[in-house]
Amino acid sequence: MNLLDLKISRPGLWFPTIWIYLVPFGNQEGFWKSSLFWLGLFFVTFPLNYLVYGLNDYNDEQADAVNERKGNFLFGAKAPRKHLDGVLKKITWVILPFVVIFTYLSGFKMFLLLVFMVLVNILYNFKPFRIKERPPFEILIQIGYVTTAFFGTELNSLETLPWQTLTYLSLFAFQAHIAGEIMDIEPDLKSGKRTTATLLKRRNSKLLMLVLLLLESFLVWYWFKDLVLALFLLVFSIWLVLDVFIFFKDKPYTIPQMKLFGYAINLSAILSMVWVLYSGKLLFS
Repeated sequence: MNLLDLKISRPGLWFPTIWIYLVPFGNQEGFWKSSLFWLGLFFVTFPLNYLVYGLNDYNDEQADAVNERKGNFLFGAKAPRKHLDGVLKKITWVILPFVVIFTYLSGFKMFLLLVFMVLVNILYNFKPFRIKERPPFEILIQIGYVTTAFFGTELNSLETLPWQTLTYLSLFAFQAHIAGEIMDIEPDLKSGKRTTATLLKRRNSKLLMLVLLLLESFLVWYWFKDLVLALFLLVFSIWLVLDVFIFFKDKPYTIPQMKLFGYAINLSAILSMVWVLYSGKLLFS
């Protein structure tokens, strides 16, 4: 295990699992005093993302080799085959202790939940399924990220999230994945990889992302009366409109622009996490 494995886990893309894990703690008093909270939070950083992106990279060497945005802690590694050959064993050694610990702490239901997490990633990455190259199902399977919320509620004995919250989190996962696909259109085409974005092309993919953002903004306001988060999503939507029709249109982003967007997304994720925890509005419908 070394820094290349940390790159494989994509620290710059940990925010979806952290964000979703934290949602059930909105408006909870003293949750930070619990050791279970911190254990779960640690799991959804490096260990869980090493599982997700390690399995992804294991079968994506060709696409990653021609992807100029890879090779850093923000967007992931460009690992050589020699290193990737040992990744499956490393993932097993990283994840297995947590499966044992969390099953001991929370019971058989937790065990099934963790097994489901692993199975979703196998279905996504490995043949004969390899859903990652079966658009639009590679978008729809991102609903698996919502299991992070179930993991958090089960581990910390919290109430199950309302279906409206789960729906919003699913849309959030869809939109985040499409953003990544848009940035990867060129390398995916070079390597022969089929995604929703390579089929729809850049402009239409951005418009799809815009529809999801507007829907998220409306539902956050309509269901949860969260004007702050709704306006935040609306501002993001306005930026995307400017992106599509004025600034970038159908042009690919440069690597510096992608990195700038990556840092901006992480900053916005931190700010929105603070708000979601403080307000607790996503827990009420």
